[in-house]
Amino acid sequence: MTMFVDRVVLHLRAGDGGHGCVSIHREKFKPFGGPDGGNGGHGGSVSLVVDPQVHTLLDFHFRPHVKADNGKGGAGSNRDGANGRDLVLKVPNGTVVQTPDGTVLADLVGAGTTFEAARGGRGGRGNASLANARRKAPGFAELGEPGDELDVVLELKSVADVGLVGYPSAGKSSLISVISAAKPKIADYPFTTLVPNLGVVQAGERTFTVADVPGLIPGAATGKGLGLEFLRHIERCSVLVHVVDTATLEPGRDPAADIDTIEAELTAYGGLEERPRLIVLNKVDVPDGRDLAEIVRPDLEARGWPIFEVSAATREGLRELTYAMADLVDQARQAAPPVEPTRIVIRPTAVDDAGFTIEAQPDGSYVVRGTRPERWVRQTNFDNDEAVGYLADRLARLGVEEKLAKAGAQPGDLVRIGEREFDWQPTLYAGVDFVPGNRGTDVRLEEKSNRASAADRLAARKARRQRPADEIEAGVVAEAGARVEVEAGSADDAGDDAE
Repeated sequence: MTMFVDRVVLHLRAGDGGHGCVSIHREKFKPFGGPDGGNGGHGGSVSLVVDPQVHTLLDFHFRPHVKADNGKGGAGSNRDGANGRDLVLKVPNGTVVQTPDGTVLADLVGAGTTFEAARGGRGGRGNASLANARRKAPGFAELGEPGDELDVVLELKSVADVGLVGYPSAGKSSLISVISAAKPKIADYPFTTLVPNLGVVQAGERTFTVADVPGLIPGAATGKGLGLEFLRHIERCSVLVHVVDTATLEPGRDPAADIDTIEAELTAYGGLEERPRLIVLNKVDVPDGRDLAEIVRPDLEARGWPIFEVSAATREGLRELTYAMADLVDQARQAAPPVEPTRIVIRPTAVDDAGFTIEAQPDGSYVVRGTRPERWVRQTNFDNDEAVGYLADRLARLGVEEKLAKAGAQPGDLVRIGEREFDWQPTLYAGVDFVPGNRGTDVRLEEKSNRASAADRLAARKARRQRPADEIEAGVVAEAGARVEVEAGSADDAGDDAE
């Protein structure tokens, strides 16, 4: 059975960026040739593009989970990682992209219209890109940024010039089958049509599209039956055509009452009051139908809408109807604003915009929000002290330390940036220049101990070796006196032996 899917929920996951590489160039007679770690590749993005050959969202109904490729990591010898391949999803014309809470992100109308739904993560820089005059050989690299992960709702609103509305079994499917090449299902029971049908109509040299909107009954605008599922398909129609069954055998039904009921549902749905209307009295080939059409025609003419008596079976009155539709479509197209070419909108950052904000929380903590600080935190390897020190320097240069102090933060207070929490210690690195040390370390982050450093021990040893001159002279005199005493003692011992 053919399925028509016009609403799906997509779970999108863009590709993650590749990690940067930490590498040192080494070769014969050049054991330390400098950093040569390459950058990571960017993750692939997920985009939606309008394709005229796609007419339903059926593919996404069976495969709602979509993921783009990740970027490759960098390598030594200045080799950058490959970018992840972007994923392009083809959607029908008239697709509306929304968040789960109903916020419209994009309205995709027109072949080739593209919307980037999920952006891939940026690749991390390798240590070759991070090297500068102070950090000549960084012992760290940036991590790849994770790609966007979100859920979006795709809703298809058919793009047609004319919309056929009416009660079930009013003959809408039969009408669209004879004025166009569409082949909808036709049967003699209500709700035969369960999906909207589109047809292209040729009226002389003019061409327009017609949509058959099924299943409108009392209460459709409030969700009764399948009304809400199909009412969205007439939002883009320029002309509405009431198709009325003049040969119905249901008691209590008459053309005027049917039109009033449908108009009440259109008014409740909203946004369709100003659309031009036509009234089609269908099935006049039936004797009772023609008689009823003649009876109700004066009452319907009082509404001010053009009325046409047609028969889909004998094709009576169809030529006049199609030309009247074409005239109204031409008027709507001329009244529509001209299509503007694509414009590039640039929104520069305000002069006084620091790029981040600081919010004090009731629990005494502080939250730093901003694109750059949050991205820097995501790209930092917190197992590497040098990378942490580099992050601290960047935040200090951005002004985060200064604004935290102005906001009342005290040393030891909890600070959150993105998904990370820190105990703020401004005296640890604020205003202290980076001093190169062993790769992957930062002396500013080393824990203080009672044991003297190697430099202190070396200075003490030199101090002991360089004694003052008076101490040296006193030592020489003492040593000479001791030698004289020893020699005198030796002479006395010799005299005793002689005796």
